[in-house]
Amino acid sequence: MRVCVIDGRGGGLGCRLVSGLRETLDLDCQIMAGGTNRAAAEAMKEAGAEQVASGVEAISKMVPAADVIVASLNMVLPGAMLGEVTPDLVKTILEAKAKKVLLPLNRAHVEIVGTDGHTMDTLINECLARVRVAVRTTCQA
Repeated sequence: MRVCVIDGRGGGLGCRLVSGLRETLDLDCQIMAGGTNRAAAEAMKEAGAEQVASGVEAISKMVPAADVIVASLNMVLPGAMLGEVTPDLVKTILEAKAKKVLLPLNRAHVEIVGTDGHTMDTLINECLARVRVAVRTTCQA
């Protein structure tokens, strides 16, 4: 089972997700990380990702191998994260066969109904729970 975490900017969210996945998933799950830049990739590597890619082209090569993709909503909004999210990156993520688990965090003035009042910790915990279910479901299939 391969779980791919994708993040940008400083990799803070990705770092927390990789760390949380490392603590809660079985050892036979491989955690891959794709950073839109070197800083994000390095932060996720330090958090325990086993395979790391930096940049859109490298992420595009990594994503097809993933069974589950974990990222913020920003990763499917072209131009988000100060332009780090390119249309090519969005296409790569959305066309991947992997299950996508997206956190409703964004700064692109997109409002997601039903997410009011949740802290980042609550959203990360919910995300980790959904990835665990996705991993179990995929392993049983």
